[in-house]
Amino acid sequence: MRLNSLKPAPGSKKDRHRVGRGVGSGWGKTAGRGHKGQKARSGGFHKLGFEGGQMPLHRRLPKRGFNSPTREDIAEVRTSELQGMQAAEIDLAALKEAGIVPRKALGAKVIVSGKLERRIAIKEIPVSKGARAMIEAAGGSIQLTEKPVAPKKEKKQKKAKPAEGEAKA
Repeated sequence: MRLNSLKPAPGSKKDRHRVGRGVGSGWGKTAGRGHKGQKARSGGFHKLGFEGGQMPLHRRLPKRGFNSPTREDIAEVRTSELQGMQAAEIDLAALKEAGIVPRKALGAKVIVSGKLERRIAIKEIPVSKGARAMIEAAGGSIQLTEKPVAPKKEKKQKKAKPAEGEAKA
C-alpha cells in the first residue's frame, strides 16, 4: 500500500445532486421542492421556530430558570488553597496574584474545603461560618470593615376608623 494509491471506500462518496438540470437528472422541473407553497418559492423561507403564524412552541411554554449575569463576579476560595499560599496576609489582590481567583472577579468568599493548619490574616474577604472557625482555630485573624446599613423607613400608621355606632350618629 502506498500513499498515492489510497482511495475512499467504494460507495462512501456520492456526487451532490445538481437540481433543476432537466428531466433526465431525476431532479428536474420542481427540483425536489414539490408544488407551490412558501417553500417552493425563491427566497420563500422563514425563521427558525416559525409555525406559519401560530404561536410558536418556544413562546407557548413557560419560562424556567435564571442565568445570573453576575454569578462569576464573586469567586469561591477554599481553605485548602489558602494553605498552599505563601503570603501571611491575604486580600483580593494577593488571591489574584496567586491565580486562585480570576482577574475579572470583583470579590471572593472563603469556604471550608480541605485543611488549614497555618496562621493567616485575611483582610476584606467575607468568610463562611465554618471557615471562620477553622481560621481562628489555626491562630489566624479575619478583618472586615462593616458597610454602613441604610436605616429602614418607618411605615405610616393607618388612621383608625371610627366605630360603627359613632359614624351613624
